[in-house]
Amino acid sequence: MRRWVLMFALMICAAMSTSAQESFRWVDFHPDGSGVSKDQDIVVWVTRALQEEKWTAIREIGVLYDAALVVTVERAAPDASPATDTFQIWSVSLKSHLLTPVLKGVNLRWQEPIQFAPGVARELTVMYDDCRECAVTTYFTALYYDVTQHVFTARWLRGAQTVPVWTTVVAPGVTEAQVYAVLPGTDGGEFLGAWSHFDFGTQKPAQDYVFRYDRDPLRGLERTLSLNGKDAEAMKDKLCSAQVAAGGMARGQESEMCQLRLHPDAKPGMQRRVVTTPPANNQGRSFPPGAKQPHN
Repeated sequence: MRRWVLMFALMICAAMSTSAQESFRWVDFHPDGSGVSKDQDIVVWVTRALQEEKWTAIREIGVLYDAALVVTVERAAPDASPATDTFQIWSVSLKSHLLTPVLKGVNLRWQEPIQFAPGVARELTVMYDDCRECAVTTYFTALYYDVTQHVFTARWLRGAQTVPVWTTVVAPGVTEAQVYAVLPGTDGGEFLGAWSHFDFGTQKPAQDYVFRYDRDPLRGLERTLSLNGKDAEAMKDKLCSAQVAAGGMARGQESEMCQLRLHPDAKPGMQRRVVTTPPANNQGRSFPPGAKQPHN
């Protein structure tokens, strides 16, 4: 009896070890020497799960455990430019054909994965827009595998959208200045900080909205913190002094709002030169980190 108990314990340990070694990976669509992709079974499974949906092409498939993170694009017409595609992100169960929509929008840009806390897995991050050729709002989110539901999902979901980090939607007579960045936390993790300043002219006093978006260390859920007082002022300093390239995981550091904050004696209208050399782990891209780049 003890022998069987020992063998069973060893089997459990081996299974746990194998499971712990599993990691997220992108599917390789390229055929091998036999003319078939090594991930052909996953591609076929995902395609069948999506057969009732509207899409033109499957752009990416990522796999972790029993779920696939899938990105499809839809083109308005056969002769339309790919630049006008809309995208849809799905979670597809690899045990059933259960299909869960995650996000939809245009101009999907992959960012470097973010680690919310030491010792936890990095999460994929994306930025995207809500529309094209309009008053655009840009959103940010992290994509992760929900172990309780066995699906991929997005953080900070509010209805159909996530965290707005940049917008051109401003009421008449109002001027808005914006800045955001992914910053290191004191615990060794990372978070997203954002500051929006609304100038109403002579209508009423200006208003500031400062936020920190991170992951609750106790519950593991995403968290939105509205900052005030000294915390808000400290966040403004961190955001404006962040040494990162505009257009990546940060934007607005070269604005007059930030320059006047960092250099109070500077004359209005003077802006610092935009950093053109992106630092490590901070370059937005149209393809996922770790995936093969398309050949030109």
